[in-house]
Amino acid sequence: MKDVTKIVLTGGPCAGKTTALSRIEQFFTAMGYRVIFLAETATELITGGIDPRKMQNLDFQIALMTLQLSREKVYEQAAHKLPEDKVLIVCDRGALDNKAYMTEEEFIELLSALDANEVDLRDNYDAVFHMVTAADGAEKFYTTENNQARTETPEQAIAMDRALVSSWTGHPHLRIIDNSTDFTEKLNRVIREISHCLGEPVYYEIERKFLIEYPDIKKLESIPDCRNVDIIQTYLVSSDPESEIRIRQRGYDGNYIYTKTEKRKVSDGTASAAKRVEVENRLSRSEYLTLMMDADTNLRQIRKTRYCLVHDTQYLEIDIYPFWKNQAILEIELTDENAPISIPDFIKVIREVTEEEVYKNYSIAKDIPKE
Repeated sequence: MKDVTKIVLTGGPCAGKTTALSRIEQFFTAMGYRVIFLAETATELITGGIDPRKMQNLDFQIALMTLQLSREKVYEQAAHKLPEDKVLIVCDRGALDNKAYMTEEEFIELLSALDANEVDLRDNYDAVFHMVTAADGAEKFYTTENNQARTETPEQAIAMDRALVSSWTGHPHLRIIDNSTDFTEKLNRVIREISHCLGEPVYYEIERKFLIEYPDIKKLESIPDCRNVDIIQTYLVSSDPESEIRIRQRGYDGNYIYTKTEKRKVSDGTASAAKRVEVENRLSRSEYLTLMMDADTNLRQIRKTRYCLVHDTQYLEIDIYPFWKNQAILEIELTDENAPISIPDFIKVIREVTEEEVYKNYSIAKDIPKE
């Protein structure tokens, strides 16, 4: 069965995206992938003579989004007709990048004009990789000389970078590539993150989990870059005791995506990290409902609200369960089990519970733990 993966490479001004695109093509072609690039849609419109300065911003954004979505559809259809078994579609910016260039009111009008919803636009990609502008952490390398269209000051570049991250916050697989290393290693980190997404050679999920005091929900919802999603998770019958198979409905306001995930434990991990192979596939709603027939009736269905936010370039997920009033779970996914952890001051950690079985979702489905 053909494996087509669609990802977004985005980032702030002078982040190294152009160089990264070239590196991606070289590396993954050598890995046996047919790599397809969907060039930045805004550039196509502007170079074609459509000047956003001479029209209303909303009109330009509607035109841009319409073209973006239609091009992606054509590329996906063509990808499935190619002879290669493994195809990687790399979008130079995705649909939600446009949100960073609109007011909230304009974005709502755009959704209405296109009869679209934010969940579908955001989560229509398998993963999103954001490269942080050089203006934030590598200031001496920030320049506008190599791009005539780039006029932002370093302060403006940082503001735009953060607006782009905010637009994508809530995606289940958002990864942020900061400037904590030199540029060569930054590019290598992009390659490694994409490799993990593709399962080359094997995708290991390294998860740190913390039991925290019940957070201030008003505080979370007041953070501009925080997004919440509703999750319903159902475990299926599995013949392998080392394997967990689950299906998930994820979204909000009646707009959902559906996935099937199989997790297999490959080691007992260390005292600070659990390592598992994870394979995830997107489902249609009808496929999801069909698989519900295979639900393991010995396990409870899990419902929770997840708050997603970015702190110090790390992607945090806070799970609020309806049966807990005094505590919650904080999760951080890593690709390096030795990476340092940064947690906001307003989140009060009780203790790390990465290795405590009682706080794993599978265990919660068997028996809701007491507070």
